[in-house]
Amino acid sequence: MKYSGIDLHSNNAVVAVIDDQDRVLYCKRLTNDLSLIVAALAPWHAELQGVVVESTYNWYWLVDGLMAAGFVVHLANTAAIKQYEGLKYADDKRDAVFLARVFRLGLLPEGYIYPPQERSLRDLARKRMQLVQQRTLHILSIESLLARQLNLHINGEQVQRLDDAVVHALGLPAYVERSLMANLAVLRTLRMEIASLETILHQEVKLRPEFQILKTTPGIGDILAATIMLETGTIKRFPGVGHFSSYCRCVESKRISNGKKKGEGNARNGNKYLSWAFIEAAAVALRCCTQARRFYERKKAKRLPVVAMKALAHKLARAAYYMMRDGKPFEAQRCFG
Repeated sequence: MKYSGIDLHSNNAVVAVIDDQDRVLYCKRLTNDLSLIVAALAPWHAELQGVVVESTYNWYWLVDGLMAAGFVVHLANTAAIKQYEGLKYADDKRDAVFLARVFRLGLLPEGYIYPPQERSLRDLARKRMQLVQQRTLHILSIESLLARQLNLHINGEQVQRLDDAVVHALGLPAYVERSLMANLAVLRTLRMEIASLETILHQEVKLRPEFQILKTTPGIGDILAATIMLETGTIKRFPGVGHFSSYCRCVESKRISNGKKKGEGNARNGNKYLSWAFIEAAAVALRCCTQARRFYERKKAKRLPVVAMKALAHKLARAAYYMMRDGKPFEAQRCFG
């Protein structure tokens, strides 16, 4: 039996193949050309137990291409892989062989390969979030400019209602006015693009049962329901509610030995988009759900407000897991007791 590991970079990849005795049969650096990589693995295609690809920012094309060529592909969770710290020398070829060896030993921590057809819709939701963040940046820039130049304090809604006539009437210096107009031009474009993306997302997800079920949760509307559903993918990939909560970054990161805290793990492991979604849901739930508010107040009486908010987000994440798994709507009594 043969095992392959690929150490992927921006413009090249190191491809390694080993056998079940850890003997290196092939190890070579290739340019990022799918046909070259497939051709390099072709002699061992029938015997390969799998190909391990490093989960870098640019893995889509390689993983999808290898799977289309008939290879069994595994995505290595690079944040969870740690080589022996006593190594005196390491390079890309050794890293590729190491990936194959860890896979052969059955110790490979794997990442989830999101299906390509669903992945594109999830990435569209992420693009919407990026544009919203940029919109906020321009709104804050305009607020700061007006406060600095005119001691004029307006909120975000008022900023988005500004037009050319109002700006001219402010009597700003010519170059300052041009700067503000540039912000407004970008802001208008972002507003149109965000609305367009939201229309597409709603059309694609509105008929899905998970979307409708998540919307029964206090604090979760169309955008958060779509984000949670698309970032989660199939709920079956999580063995239990604890794994899902950890993926949402809703649990503590610490190491305990003999009842004492000995350190912390990687608190950034997990999905930052789900973490954001449940914090947003918790903030809204405080205003519209009495049980959520009571839970938050109990936690805040003992801990810091930020910890209480995180605890409420954890509650909502656990509820979302069971709702998507069982196909049942939100029940406040079961969630908050």
